[in-house]
Amino acid sequence: MIDTRPPLIEVEDLKTYFYLDEGVVRAVDGVSFTIRRGQTVGVVGESGCGKSITARSIMQIVRPPGRIVSGSIRLHREPTAADRPGDVVEITRMDPMSKEMRLIRGGEISMVFQEPMTSLSPVHTVGSQIIEAITLHQPVSREDARRLTIEIFSKVGMQQPARTIDRYPHQLSGGMRQRAMIAMALSCNPSLLIADEPTTALDVTTEAQILQLMRNLQKELGMAIMFITHNLGVVAQMTEIVFVMYMGRVVETATVDDLFYDPKHPYTRLLLRSIPKLGSKAAGTAPRLESIRGTVPHPYAIPKGCPFHPRCGDMIPGVCDVVDPPLVKIGDSQEVRCHLYTPANAPGSGEVIPLTTT
Repeated sequence: MIDTRPPLIEVEDLKTYFYLDEGVVRAVDGVSFTIRRGQTVGVVGESGCGKSITARSIMQIVRPPGRIVSGSIRLHREPTAADRPGDVVEITRMDPMSKEMRLIRGGEISMVFQEPMTSLSPVHTVGSQIIEAITLHQPVSREDARRLTIEIFSKVGMQQPARTIDRYPHQLSGGMRQRAMIAMALSCNPSLLIADEPTTALDVTTEAQILQLMRNLQKELGMAIMFITHNLGVVAQMTEIVFVMYMGRVVETATVDDLFYDPKHPYTRLLLRSIPKLGSKAAGTAPRLESIRGTVPHPYAIPKGCPFHPRCGDMIPGVCDVVDPPLVKIGDSQEVRCHLYTPANAPGSGEVIPLTTT
C-alpha cells in the first residue's frame, strides 16, 4: 500500500566522505530515502555501515575530516503562525554554523544520541541544559523555560521532576539519563526525532519502558521518528518502513512486514537468520544460529562490484564481482540493490541487459 502522507525529509544520493592520511573513507556513499510526516522508519545494519553518519549528515554535525561531498537533503516545512511559509529547505547547502541551521537543529530536527553520559555535560545540571535548548529556540524567559522543562520531565516519566531538574547526569540512573536526553530532544516539539541506538546501554525492562514512552510521545506530538538500531526485535516493534544499510548504501527498503516475511537482499536474509526465535528447541539441542561469513570490507579497500559479494552465497561470478548492482523496485513499497532481481538474472528470463561497470 502506497503511503500518501506528505514528505518531511528527502535524502537523495547523499555522499559523506572522510578524508584521512590513509585514504578516503566513503562512510555514506549514495544514500537515498524519504521520511514522511508522522512515520516511523528503522535503519539497520552492521557497525560501520553508515547509519549514524547518515543521521549526523541530516543534522549537519559531521566532524572534520568528514564532510558532505554531494547529494541533497530537503526539509519540507509546514506553514506556521509565525508567517513562516511551507517551503522546502536544502540542508546540504546551508552553513552548519549558520543561525538558520542552528534553529533547525534542535528546533525542527532533534537527535537522541547513543550514550547519554557522553552527550550530556557533566558539569551542568540536566535541567539547565534543557532550559538552554528551550531559550535558544523559543522566545520565553528562563522562568518559563524552567516550568516547561518540569512539564517535559513529567511527560517523559521522570521521577520527581521538580527535584530532578537540579541534578547532575551522574546522579541519575541510565534510564533516567536517557529520559533526560529524550526530554531535551522533545523540548521544542520537533517534526523529526532521530534516535541513534537509544536503548543499547539499558536493561530489557528499562528498554521496554523507553520504547513505550517514544510510541506514546509520537502519538501525542505527531512527529516522525528515524530509529537507528542493531536490534531487529526493536525494528519489528517500533517501525513501519525499514532501510537496510551496508557499506554506506541502502541495499533494501521494505515495509516491516515485507522485511520479516519476504526479505529480498541476501544480506537482509542473513541478518534475520542470525537472531534467535521464540519456541526453539531446548538448550543443547537447538540448531546453531547462522552467522554472516567473512567480515566487513576494509573502508580503504572496498571490493569492485557489489560490496557484499565476498560474503554472499548467491554471488553470480562475472557479474556481482564486476558490476555495481542497480536499484530494483519490487512492488509498491520494496526496493533492493541486488543483481538477483535485475531482468537479466530474474528466474525464467533469457534476456541479457547490459549494466554499467564501476
